Amino acid sequence: MLFIITFITSIAALALFQPVLDDPVGYIGGDGKDDQIYLGAFLELLLIISNVGTGVVLYPIARRQNEALAIGYVAARIIECVFIAAGIVFVLGVVGLRHDLPGARDAAFALAALKDWTFLLGPGLIVPWGNGLILGYLMYKSGLVPRRMAWFGLIGGPLLLFGNFGVLFDWWDQTGAVNLLVIPEIIWEAFLGIYCAVWGFRRDSPILASEGRV
Repeated sequence: MLFIITFITSIAALALFQPVLDDPVGYIGGDGKDDQIYLGAFLELLLIISNVGTGVVLYPIARRQNEALAIGYVAARIIECVFIAAGIVFVLGVVGLRHDLPGARDAAFALAALKDWTFLLGPGLIVPWGNGLILGYLMYKSGLVPRRMAWFGLIGGPLLLFGNFGVLFDWWDQTGAVNLLVIPEIIWEAFLGIYCAVWGFRRDSPILASEGRV
């Protein structure tokens, strides 16, 4: 359920933030949609809580397979959330400029650019390691979910990492075909949330079988 909440809150918050991200200068000079931005900030706070929750809830189970990687997954989720929290502050900073310094166009543009950087460095570069490679490997080795689906994480993580590294080093823009690289990671995270919420972990997994839970 926490994975499903991360999907809902992240997508909705990104949509709500678009007036600021698309045209920060126009936002501070116009009427603005402050309530919409505040709602987006609130949803991203829920995203932070659910993100950390996925790591904390999975840790007691994942550590039976590999404790170091289980801790690494929790750490990756926390680091991702640090970037998300910084992005919230930058977006709210644009709203503050609209009220206090509506002529500060350069500052508004800079804050929106910083928000984009937090998205690239957090969800863009940390998620492929945490949700893709680490969690994909843990789920594959443990057999807690169908192994064929864990491959979406093991493959999707490196693909997304490669795509975002290209954006980071200005090899290409984050548009067009590059956006297709996120699809395997989306499938993996959506599957994991829905599968576990509906069916739970597989009872024939080596971890549960070894503990007499079959």
